[in-house]
Amino acid sequence: MFEKNKSVTSQPLVPPTVDADFIIQVATADHFQFAQIIVDEMESSAKLRGTGIAKRSPEYIKEKMAEGKAVIALSHDNVWGGFCYIETWGHGEYVANSGLIVSPNFRQSGLAKRIKEKVFELSRKKYPEAKIFGLTTGLAVMKINSDLGYRPVTYSELTDDDAFWAGCKSCINYEILTMKERKNCLCTAMLYDPAQENKQKKEEPKQKESPDNLVKEEGSVEFVKSGGILEKLMLFKKQVLTGNPSKFSLKFFLANLL
Repeated sequence: MFEKNKSVTSQPLVPPTVDADFIIQVATADHFQFAQIIVDEMESSAKLRGTGIAKRSPEYIKEKMAEGKAVIALSHDNVWGGFCYIETWGHGEYVANSGLIVSPNFRQSGLAKRIKEKVFELSRKKYPEAKIFGLTTGLAVMKINSDLGYRPVTYSELTDDDAFWAGCKSCINYEILTMKERKNCLCTAMLYDPAQENKQKKEEPKQKESPDNLVKEEGSVEFVKSGGILEKLMLFKKQVLTGNPSKFSLKFFLANLL
């Protein structure tokens, strides 16, 4: 079936990013040896955080590598550092950058952000008109997404492709998702819309002339970047969705928010 935003093959591959510590590049069949390490770390990391994650098999990871739809980070002595892959939904109308994971040996080094930037660049090259979205419970990922131009959205703005939502079945929070009829869950939905981005760029000169618009726009971005407020919001959301809210927690959240 024809994909509205099928992969652009005429453009060159995204070049690797090389710094003093890592080589961040589009993964290929040469990296199959790291597939098992990647899925094992995805699962153990999710258990450590006490959050859900859609499980993936080594074969699935290898498939993404072979298709050129994944980014891998390796140290200069070929030690695995991190990984992320691309999925497409709705015949290419939507793209998800999924499975972002960093080796425990290299966390707190800024590597996750660099991998996310590289897979975002790859997504924009291969699917320039597609909406890029993500579901995450991770505060750090939300901040990275915000820097890339994502905005928080409701679940209704995401793909309605049943195949995507079926991938959530292995998540420990899947019961909440189904109970809410796919309208909400513990994950926060974020979306990058290239059409909206282009529209904002055209309107940018007008917005700069209006102090009210500028304050409103900056305020919405600062909310996403404000770790303290976002952490409280995520905690309260979890309490509500798991059926354990309290008047005290609501009062405490509102007091700290204001």
